[in-house]
Amino acid sequence: MRGPDRIIRLKTVLARTGLSRSTIYRKIAEGTFPAQIKISVNGTGWHESEISRWIRDPVSWRPAGGFDDVR
Repeated sequence: MRGPDRIIRLKTVLARTGLSRSTIYRKIAEGTFPAQIKISVNGTGWHESEISRWIRDPVSWRPAGGFDDVR
C-alpha cells in the first residue's frame, strides 16, 4: 500500500527539477508543468507524485486528468 502523497514547497521543486523559479511559472502557464495547490492563506505547494512524474518524462507530461489541447 502506498503512503499519502506529500506536498512539497517551491524550494524543493527547484532543487529536484533544476529549473529556475521563472521557468517553473512559465511552464505552469503553458500547461507543461504541474500547477501548484493552495495549502494555506499565503502558501502553495506541489504534489510530490506530480513532480516525480514530470521528472520521469518532462516532454510528454500532461495533467493527471488528461486533456487534449485543440488548437
